[in-house]
Amino acid sequence: MAKKKKSSVLGKIWYVLWRLLLLMTLTLLLFRFVPLPTSAFMLQSPYPVTQKWISIDKLPSSMSLAVVASEDQRFPIHYGVDFAAIVDALEQYDDGDGLRGASTITQQTAKNIFLWSGRSFIRKGLEAGLAISLEAAWGKKRILEVYLNIAEFGKGIYGVEAASQHYFGRSATQLSAHQAAQLAVLLPSPRTRDPRNLTAKLSQRVVWVERQMRQLGAGYLKPIIEN
Repeated sequence: MAKKKKSSVLGKIWYVLWRLLLLMTLTLLLFRFVPLPTSAFMLQSPYPVTQKWISIDKLPSSMSLAVVASEDQRFPIHYGVDFAAIVDALEQYDDGDGLRGASTITQQTAKNIFLWSGRSFIRKGLEAGLAISLEAAWGKKRILEVYLNIAEFGKGIYGVEAASQHYFGRSATQLSAHQAAQLAVLLPSPRTRDPRNLTAKLSQRVVWVERQMRQLGAGYLKPIIEN
């Protein structure tokens, strides 16, 4: 009797997992082409949400480059998870420096769409698995496009179009390279930063991002964007 009960419980668990996997697969396939109406992070936001979707093809190349230069310079070459960055993060953790992110843009996209904020090994594991799925289902260009449209740039401000209009009073299509770098430095802590009023340290970070953009070169993301 106990064996039958255990088998029944395992069957129910497998049924739920199978349904969740199917739902996630269908969701990934659908949003490979359709703009995302919301995300897990937007649904969890304590602030009124403002978001305006914009095609990556309409954005200046400097916006994509600024985000990659600031957040994930190996984005064009990794497969969703940057194992070299993870090893570095774990080594620093062992040295007592605390567990830092080491998240790629793909991982951040997966987290924003499906997961929750905070740091834990469980969430990081889910994030990594979802990131690899995104790479397979969407490809680099779509991942970057979604990230630019769902990343938080302020209290309830999601996506570069809403951020550009809020902070600079213009569409993201008109952003200068300097303004793109200013927006990029908001991403680690968007609710406490304003590109129009950056601290000296963050202003130096903007200079660093612009220097990285020049070193990577204007054509660094061309194979992705023009794909």
